[in-house]
Amino acid sequence: MSQAPLVLVDGSSYLYRAFHALPPLTTSKGLPTGAVKGVLNMLKSLRKQYPDSPFAVVFDAKGGTFRDDMYAEYKANRPSMPDDMRVQIEPLHQSVIALGFPLLCVEGVEADDVIGTLARSSAAADRPVIISTGDKDMAQLVDGHITLVNTMTGSAMDVEGVKEKFGVAPEQIIDYLALMGDSSDNIPGVPGIGPKTASGLLVGVNGGLTELYANLDIVPTLPIRGAKTLPAKLEEHREMAFLSYQLATIKIDVPLDVELDDLQMGKPDHDKLAELYTLLEFKSWFDENQRDAKRSGQEVVAPVAEEPAVDAELKYTTILTQADFDLWLKKLNDAKLIAFDTETTGIDAQQAQLVGLSFAVQANEAAYIPLTHSYMGVPDQLDRDTVLRALKPILEDPSKLKVGQHAKFDMNILANCAIGGDQSCGITVQGIAFDTMLESYVLDSTATRHDMDSLALKYLNHTTTSFQDIAGKGAKQLTFDQISLELAGPYAAEDADVTLRLHQTLQEKLNAIPSLSKVLSEIEMPLVPVLARIERQGALVDANLLGIQSVELGEKMVALEREAFAIAGEEFNLGSPKQLGVILYEKLGLPILSKTAKGQASTAEAVLAELAEQDYPLPKVLMQYRSMSKLKSTYTDRLPEQINPRTGRIHTSYHQAVAATGRLSSSDPNLQNIPIRTAEGRRIRQAFVAPKGYKLLAADYSQIELRIMAHLAKDEGLLHAFRNDLDVHKATAAEVFGVELADVTTDQRRSAKAINFGLIYGMSAFGLAKQIGVDRKQSQAYIDRYFARYPGVLEYMERTRAQAAEQGFVETIFGRRLYLPEINAKNPALRKGAERTAINAPMQGTAADIIKKAMVAVDNWLTTSGLDAKVILQVHDELVLEVREDLVDQVREDIRTHMSDAAKLDVPLLVEVGVGNNWDEAH
Repeated sequence: MSQAPLVLVDGSSYLYRAFHALPPLTTSKGLPTGAVKGVLNMLKSLRKQYPDSPFAVVFDAKGGTFRDDMYAEYKANRPSMPDDMRVQIEPLHQSVIALGFPLLCVEGVEADDVIGTLARSSAAADRPVIISTGDKDMAQLVDGHITLVNTMTGSAMDVEGVKEKFGVAPEQIIDYLALMGDSSDNIPGVPGIGPKTASGLLVGVNGGLTELYANLDIVPTLPIRGAKTLPAKLEEHREMAFLSYQLATIKIDVPLDVELDDLQMGKPDHDKLAELYTLLEFKSWFDENQRDAKRSGQEVVAPVAEEPAVDAELKYTTILTQADFDLWLKKLNDAKLIAFDTETTGIDAQQAQLVGLSFAVQANEAAYIPLTHSYMGVPDQLDRDTVLRALKPILEDPSKLKVGQHAKFDMNILANCAIGGDQSCGITVQGIAFDTMLESYVLDSTATRHDMDSLALKYLNHTTTSFQDIAGKGAKQLTFDQISLELAGPYAAEDADVTLRLHQTLQEKLNAIPSLSKVLSEIEMPLVPVLARIERQGALVDANLLGIQSVELGEKMVALEREAFAIAGEEFNLGSPKQLGVILYEKLGLPILSKTAKGQASTAEAVLAELAEQDYPLPKVLMQYRSMSKLKSTYTDRLPEQINPRTGRIHTSYHQAVAATGRLSSSDPNLQNIPIRTAEGRRIRQAFVAPKGYKLLAADYSQIELRIMAHLAKDEGLLHAFRNDLDVHKATAAEVFGVELADVTTDQRRSAKAINFGLIYGMSAFGLAKQIGVDRKQSQAYIDRYFARYPGVLEYMERTRAQAAEQGFVETIFGRRLYLPEINAKNPALRKGAERTAINAPMQGTAADIIKKAMVAVDNWLTTSGLDAKVILQVHDELVLEVREDLVDQVREDIRTHMSDAAKLDVPLLVEVGVGNNWDEAH
């Protein structure tokens, strides 16, 4: 199979996914184009991956198929195609053909059947076949030479991948679908049989539907929940199961008037592409098409009154002379906006060394200034300190606007780069007006990646040079200072150029949505220098105390291990799922609550937690052991290793563009996940200490999401409780349980707290019942009573669901958006999950916005006041400061004011402040 693979693209699957998953785009005349752009991006990406391959892009044809004749209800549950999608089909088909891709639409069958026929054809038998799709039905086609690739997620699925994902082999997928049905296609299946039961049945009989029905007598013996009732259910729906099998089977014998030679890529039709890209207003692609046409000797006339300008050829310069450097200094001084980037010896912003800088002030032109490349034969470079001293006034001038990609990293690198050997004399970059990573994130936080390579491909249709391309990979990967300037120069210059071009594209998109533009300019961008300062400041930790804690945790783990051996009656490896499964399920006979994809009884943490709740002793011990092990490996052992040798402190990295709701996250180390409900977890916080003469001060928003709920819902009961500084959980308990406020018991308050927070996160009656220890009927009664007492909350939830379904997104109070691609999904589980997110995201996202605004306000106050106090940590709704002892009282009062004033809600924002010698004491 040395031939290039045959690539078969499920165009219809990607059309639907692109339409529902990507932010909507329209032309200036209102023509929807987002789905077209999404599918074409995918095709262009595939083409780059498989440049020598034959291709077929297959779409469903108009009209019914043989499956509609077989079962009148087939796909009857699907709504009619949205108009905004329908109008994109024709320009998409035309664009695909104009790019040179063979396109197929065959009447009477589905795209799946055409793909199946091509994949299993004799002509394709001697070569690899790649099927690009997001459709799980296609897994039935996978074999030794056919692989599924999901271009939108980057995942690939071979035979083993199918087994791992579905729990059955590819040849059992049709049987699997026949049993569980498929709600998206309205394939009925057998009622009550889900994925786990379906895979369990097929694995249990070691066959398919025919073998299963021939061996119904062994079904009650299979390790499946409710196995005893399954034979009757299967027998009752036998006919429907076999009909579902037929509906789910992809045809591999569709008569096709096409040979493999017909699927070779054709040459682009530049004239047609110019016409289409003009219609669709894909300017960067139009310009690219013009350049490609020119290179091939064609002249393409744009079908518009004024032909868009063709971008200049790339002009990337590596600066090695003073004359070139002076020329670029003038360009930087004259520029209205400067794109810049640093190249370094590593990715730790507190320890990496600066190797060089790149700049761009207009598209397609950029320069790289190497400073410390050190390989053998490297040309003479300009003096590092001289260059930095010359750039310092420009970089530190707040009136000279700058744009970066993840600019916080570059700011820290430059702040830490000692000039003339003076460690305190770095460059404090100011004037960072834009950050392309954050522009992309604010535009659509649900996008999985906001790195420059992904953004360049998505928005510029440009494949950047990767670091591995020039540095290699693995143990032999070079650091940037070891890379030749012939490779390093264009790579670095491209970073600055692409950053500038990305900004030009993304800013235009953000300006079209003023609320998002405001989120970027008023929340995210002002936070960048604040986070940079917090990261550089770092936190002091007591390595000796962590060492003591590590030893104590190790001793407790040994004791727990012995206890586990005693319960099991033998020694075993607590970290081995296989050995643990034998002990739990074969020797001790514990109930099997869940299985792995390969059909093995699960020993996952969630399963052990549920067994522990049922008072089985070994799972309880195992849960304690795993908790101790995680604390030891993640924190008490690891934190001392992460102390920066230069500063003697730990410097976490904060991430603005990860959590979809807008919340910050942290890594290396992750300080957001240190448990505070266990004594061992709190002891880790004790190791975060104040230096001599200082105290740690922790300021935490109290019940902020509930307060935001009260503001959004405008419910008089909740508003009254918060405005009058009542214990809101106690007030809720009085309402729900019908007692006087003074008579509320501790258990009633605990249950009310579970209801208050549970409703924010979309908890069901079943989930609440499990949490507070009552039956489902009683928990539903509590929820009903809650909504009766707080009708505004119910109205808010219903209103939010409806708005989300209508517009496809929800917003925070400040206008941040969270897109919900599954909000109108036919799959109930996906739709309900999206609805829960729709209800919670405005609260969680608003809380994130508020703490970010508070951080900026506190930083401004501390900077302008000159107080000897610094923010060293941000965790969830809490800020931790290092404060000189004699200033504690002043800072305690002032920080309450600044944090409370970060937002004006219909209820007061309460800030609780604690002080101590360590983080635990302060918290």
